[in-house]
Amino acid sequence: MTKQKLVVVGNGMAGMRAVEELLKIAPDMYDITVFGDEPYPNYNRIMLSPVLANEQTIDDIILNSREWYAENNITLHTSARVNKIDRKARTVTAENGITVPYDRLLLATGSKPFMLPIPGAELEGVLGYRDIKDTNDMIEAAKTHKHAVVIGGGLLGLEAANGLKIQGMEVTVVHKNDWLLERQLDRTSGKMLQKSLEARGLSFLLQKDTEQLIGKDGRVVAVRFKDGQEIPADLVVMAVGIRPNYGLAESAGIHCNRGIVVNDTMQTYDPRVYAVGECVSHRGIAYGLVAPLFEMAKVCATHLANFGIGLYKGSVTSTKLKVTGIDLFSAGDFMGSDDAEEILLHDAVGGVYKKLVIKDDTIIGAVLYGDTTDGAWYFQLLRDKKPIHEIRDHLMFGQDSLGNTGHQGQDKVSTMTDEMEVCGCNGVCKGTIVKAIQEKGLFTIDDVKKQTKAGSSCGSCTGLVEQILASTLGGGYAPPSTSKAVCGCTDFNHEEVRDEIRKHKYLSIPAAMKGMGWKTPNGCATCRPALNYYLLSTWPHEARDDPQSRFINERVHANIQKDGTYSVIPRMYGGVTSSDQLRKIADVADKYKVPMVKVTGGQRIDLLGVKKEDLTNMWADLDMPSGYAYGKSIRTVKTCVGSEFCRFGTQNSTQLGIDIEKAFDHMWAPHKVKFAVSGCPRNCAESGIKDVGVIGVDSGWEIYVGGNGGIKTEVAQFLCKVKTAQEVIEYSGAFIQIYREEARYLDRTVHWIERVGLDYVKKRILEDAEGRQAAYERLLYALQGSVDPWAERVEKRDAHKEFETITI
Repeated sequence: MTKQKLVVVGNGMAGMRAVEELLKIAPDMYDITVFGDEPYPNYNRIMLSPVLANEQTIDDIILNSREWYAENNITLHTSARVNKIDRKARTVTAENGITVPYDRLLLATGSKPFMLPIPGAELEGVLGYRDIKDTNDMIEAAKTHKHAVVIGGGLLGLEAANGLKIQGMEVTVVHKNDWLLERQLDRTSGKMLQKSLEARGLSFLLQKDTEQLIGKDGRVVAVRFKDGQEIPADLVVMAVGIRPNYGLAESAGIHCNRGIVVNDTMQTYDPRVYAVGECVSHRGIAYGLVAPLFEMAKVCATHLANFGIGLYKGSVTSTKLKVTGIDLFSAGDFMGSDDAEEILLHDAVGGVYKKLVIKDDTIIGAVLYGDTTDGAWYFQLLRDKKPIHEIRDHLMFGQDSLGNTGHQGQDKVSTMTDEMEVCGCNGVCKGTIVKAIQEKGLFTIDDVKKQTKAGSSCGSCTGLVEQILASTLGGGYAPPSTSKAVCGCTDFNHEEVRDEIRKHKYLSIPAAMKGMGWKTPNGCATCRPALNYYLLSTWPHEARDDPQSRFINERVHANIQKDGTYSVIPRMYGGVTSSDQLRKIADVADKYKVPMVKVTGGQRIDLLGVKKEDLTNMWADLDMPSGYAYGKSIRTVKTCVGSEFCRFGTQNSTQLGIDIEKAFDHMWAPHKVKFAVSGCPRNCAESGIKDVGVIGVDSGWEIYVGGNGGIKTEVAQFLCKVKTAQEVIEYSGAFIQIYREEARYLDRTVHWIERVGLDYVKKRILEDAEGRQAAYERLLYALQGSVDPWAERVEKRDAHKEFETITI
């Protein structure tokens, strides 16, 4: 039967949740095409605040990788804004000219930040806060500017302010009302929150109306208020609200009224067109929290699947603030009315405030600050409209205080019913989690996240999820720190997998999976790359490499970019090049019309925007070795000029860098590995933030290990001092080999050292000379006979279809 065509406009959380739910119940019903404005696959928008606060990275918040779309036969168009819907022809057209027909259309166009219509709003340095670009722009601004002003004291504004403070800026929050979060908190709790945030270094200007943003040379420099006051501002973030993004639907003649109007099945006035998310107006309400959007998505999926069941009748919402160390929860009508009553508990010294609003013997609203333990319980009572007269005397003291329940003194989870909500972001109740644990054999938090989504959004419920795991599994539960499985496909953790491979000499993924009793016959995208690496690093020259178990970059030996093109970075040993190499690079750039040629931070030249089908021909024309800029491998050895030319240089750092890079060329590792060699303590090669950093001194070389120059910079730790360049190569080679043999896949060296301790590393490298030499020789053995992947692909390109154009 011919599949119907479903086109999804919007690659955000609501639209893709609808697709996920649809794939569960009708996986073969549609050919699905997704259009997204942004260059990224689907990511967790509500986790942008932790990214800004250095608690997460962009990679950490990706929900569905590009491989996921390909595995589910979904055609994904990123950086592709749809600007036309032709309902008569049943097609959508994007700004890049792509036109796709549909049988069913799902609009999930989200919302736009509201920007105050004031003079100066167009200046550089004035941002909304809605996506990854906004987050990256704020992080970049914080590197070179000092004063940030956040206009808006709501949830998003406070999360932005906290993140900018962590980035090192002086932050002032401007708010029209006389207390923060007036939609989520009453005056008392709002003032308590302000006091906590002031203790973190934030400043507040309340009851202020912004009149104008003042600029100089095109960039914002100050904010002026209607009362005449001015404050400096190098960066202004407007977090004053969002507006449903329904312009596309309206231009197609779909009925809109402050949002795309939908019925209880999420259907618009055109029966072929559905809509979910922040762009929707349902019963006159537009929701801006994620839980209602996921409820919409689930209902929408059942109707797209022609099940004809499920109605969305609106949501009762709850709120949490994503600022680490501040516990805040609110739900329902917490302001009350003349015929409502309140129960209050206020411990100003202890920083605890609780307010329950009661009407007609039911809870209609709740505010908790400082102690949110019973938030889920109060929320369940509120949503279920349960009478509370029998427990009224104990209500304020929480669920554990109810002696008549028979659970007094037991843990929190034991008092929860199966219907009680654990994850408010995703609407997951306790019963769903328990059922998944029992039926799917789950035993880690990651397993639960993958199967149920609980804990996968803001993360505030992960502690409760772990308690449910412990209570459900009983003695079979082991904390993740000591027994974290590779993934849900196996009960073995990383160390146990390595031991089994070594013990039984498994040489292929099928043999290893069969021997270890893998739960999922073919594994998954998490365990297959790890298994492949463990096999190769344990049994070099014997284990069989499985290219399809590598990530896309390593499969095609080039780094995929956000627009689907690739970057090509040839190897330049020690950062040294020649006029002949430069001419080759220039000729190749002209021949293949390379959009950007850029010098990298690792002293190489990057050719950006290369088409996949041009890769092998480009490699042949370059006739240079691969720089492995795409791999879990040795990347670069950065060098300074050293004693050969620099008047401060004490050692020949350039030559040593070249020697190291050639010695360890073609080396695969658990993660990327970066070296640097500086010729004197001035450290021009930034050796202090590399996996292995070498610094020349008058009497020899100092070796540092475990550095990381990423979003969370880690300074390398001193390992030892040696006299000769050959000793540097041996000691660093032994260190890298032990890391290769013992670290978990995707561990950087810093993470491995954190786990095993620097003393362990020193014992293996410094105190055991025989063991050090043996480790170094194992590395040299593993690298014997290595071939350059670009040259190999060029030689065998006629036998491969890998580099033909594919739609992902």
